[in-house]
Amino acid sequence: MNQKLNIQFPKSITLYIKREDLIHPIVSGNKFRKLKYNLLQAKGENKTTLVTFGGAFSNHIAAVAFAGKENGFKTIGIIRGEELKSKVSENPTLQFALDCGMQLDFISRESYQQKSESAFLSQLNEKFDNFYLIPEGGTNELAIKGCEEILTLEDQKFDYICCSVGTGGTLSGIINSIKPHQKALGFPALKGTFLKDEIRNFVCNENWDLNTDYHFGGYGKVTSELISFINNFYNENKIPLDPIYTGKMVYGVVDLINKKYFPEYSKILLIHTGGLQGIQGMNLKLKTKKLLTIQFHD
Repeated sequence: MNQKLNIQFPKSITLYIKREDLIHPIVSGNKFRKLKYNLLQAKGENKTTLVTFGGAFSNHIAAVAFAGKENGFKTIGIIRGEELKSKVSENPTLQFALDCGMQLDFISRESYQQKSESAFLSQLNEKFDNFYLIPEGGTNELAIKGCEEILTLEDQKFDYICCSVGTGGTLSGIINSIKPHQKALGFPALKGTFLKDEIRNFVCNENWDLNTDYHFGGYGKVTSELISFINNFYNENKIPLDPIYTGKMVYGVVDLINKKYFPEYSKILLIHTGGLQGIQGMNLKLKTKKLLTIQFHD
């Protein structure tokens, strides 16, 4: 569903948001898209277990835990940070995954950095039986195939398709499915430009770009300005935004509109990639620091 936004900006700009957050109550947004064909592949290979990776407030960990439970898989999450093992009850995301039956395997941050190396993967094969491995964030070719289904015929009227970027899978799927007259614009939640090379491994055209100016300090970092924007956006549009991904992207697009980055009469579509489960954990962090929290009230 595409929803027109109630935001004050030049009337020559058309701005809509695609509510991918509504496609599933738990496995919402891009996680639904990324897992669709991976789950089918795991079933086709007669795998009994899903193994994946994530951090303290990972949308991906929560989604795999629930999807695995619903589809009859045992699930194992390799979690970044051994210090989190004693804090599961204080972490809404990890507690949710545990409640879904996911086995949580906590490893050091140093070991986590080696998760793609052959020696680490060999250890997984020795440790776990008959498993299907899903990368961190869920990005692989099957995930991108799922994300290529985000856009519909109705969306061909838009000039710009904008989405947040974590591992690059969602944007890659969008890039592969847009039409020649369209441009995809990604807003990374992480610092740096390294994602461009990752995305180039999966895409087939060049009508896209990344804007790296709206990460608000890096992955998982937020400011009171961003939280205020998210709260005001909800008050005006009744659409919740997560502070890690979509909130930053929407802030960036609105700021670019006000700075006249987009040509007159541009039609812009924002992709809401879900991630709302992480708000509870973020609010807990903000409360401990006595900072402004995310408030969704009618």
